[in-house]
Amino acid sequence: MPSVPQSAALSRRLSRDNLRDLPRDARRPLYDWTAVTPGIVHLGVGAFHRAHQAIYVEDALEAGHLTWGIVAASLRSPDTRDALMPQDGLYTLAVRSAEGEQLRVIGAIRNVLVAPENPTALLAAMADRRTRIVMLTVTEKGYCHDPATGELNDSHTDIRHDLASPRAPRSAPGFLVEALRLRRAAGLQPFTTVTCDNLPANGQTVRRVVCRLANLLNRDLGDFVTNEVAFPSTMVDRIVPATTDTDRDAIARRLGLFDAWPVVTEPFTQWVIEDHFTAGRPRFEEFGAELVKDVAPYETMKLRLLNGSHSTLAYLGYLAGHETIADTMADEPFARLARNLMDQETGPTLSLPRGADVEAYKRSLIERFRNPALRHRTWQIAMDGSQKLPQRLLAAARERIAKGEPIPRIALGVAAWMRYVAGVDERGGPIDVRDPLAARLRALADGAGQNAARLSKALLGVREMFGEDLPLREEFAGPVTKALALLLDVGARETARLTA
Repeated sequence: MPSVPQSAALSRRLSRDNLRDLPRDARRPLYDWTAVTPGIVHLGVGAFHRAHQAIYVEDALEAGHLTWGIVAASLRSPDTRDALMPQDGLYTLAVRSAEGEQLRVIGAIRNVLVAPENPTALLAAMADRRTRIVMLTVTEKGYCHDPATGELNDSHTDIRHDLASPRAPRSAPGFLVEALRLRRAAGLQPFTTVTCDNLPANGQTVRRVVCRLANLLNRDLGDFVTNEVAFPSTMVDRIVPATTDTDRDAIARRLGLFDAWPVVTEPFTQWVIEDHFTAGRPRFEEFGAELVKDVAPYETMKLRLLNGSHSTLAYLGYLAGHETIADTMADEPFARLARNLMDQETGPTLSLPRGADVEAYKRSLIERFRNPALRHRTWQIAMDGSQKLPQRLLAAARERIAKGEPIPRIALGVAAWMRYVAGVDERGGPIDVRDPLAARLRALADGAGQNAARLSKALLGVREMFGEDLPLREEFAGPVTKALALLLDVGARETARLTA
């Protein structure tokens, strides 16, 4: 549960009863609150969902489409429930840019459930006949898959539990399968499953994971999921830093009310969705989303240009002592590296969507990365790198190597990750590495020591990330080891200057 800043602790708390007391420049829900019914269950009620998909739903509610309220669920912690439900599910969206801040109170979330406390309640919401869409933002690691292959990791602890106790699941795939079983048993149409996480071909990937789990449990159920359930792919884009107590305090001062968990974001937002819904959907296209036949070109453009650059900046910036991406971009060698990474390595691998202006997109990314009002911490972006880098950097590396093209900047991004997960920064201080493989990565690094060749070889042996191919390709292992040696010898800033 987030702490309450002292100055905000004396304020009344945001709720339905005091919406009329908000300042005139704060936008608020104007639709009939009592008429809203749930049509969407969302797994993973983090800041990104509340700054992205929930805003499109809020726009739909304001347009009169009142059967699409959200029942949100945390698969882990009660913190978001404990913050939002005492204020009727309301929270504040703060959109920040160099021009200032705009506040909007959001009412799309009607309830927040906590799966570990009551999995039956979440399953009941997913199996409710009014639920037509189940969305997910559970991060890459939440799908219990092998990032290198995209297949279900049958040995994952949560998957083993769900195979043994499918009626009380723990994992996101487990909840999807059991809810679909319940709907099938009740004669209800299956919901459409919409993942909004950064997975390659995310709808297809989640379809494989869920179908595999369903087949392991019951062949007939597996056939039902395979043949009847829609898994449209999506691409989502909005930068959403973690909310700080300073943010809460500043927003409370502007509102005159305390909001336990507002979200802070940038003006830019994008949602590209494959238009394959079997049980109906809001008219998201009326509120800025793009409904398309094929998401893949948009997804690849975002993963390689935005996410690949973001991760590279995060690892290098953290190592250089920069707290935020904006701070890192203010340091010219890193800004130049990010632009050249897009221009010369990741950008040329793209097959662009028709009409896409990739140069304008790259310019917008540089501007967004530089946004001084958005304090997106390098440490936050650096989390879960073992799950992220395969699609953000390694896929582009494979394509360039296959064409005989060099990868010095991609290799530096990978080497910076290696330097980071070793767990000691350039000043000798400990790094709080958050990753599903953190303990294993640290053990490999400790065994290799501060020797670039040994450290690179040890970490390239993590098959879940690098597969069987990349460690054997000198065109990959060589540049990564060279970049890692530079990082260990002269540090992140000088290595960026030399590589940019």
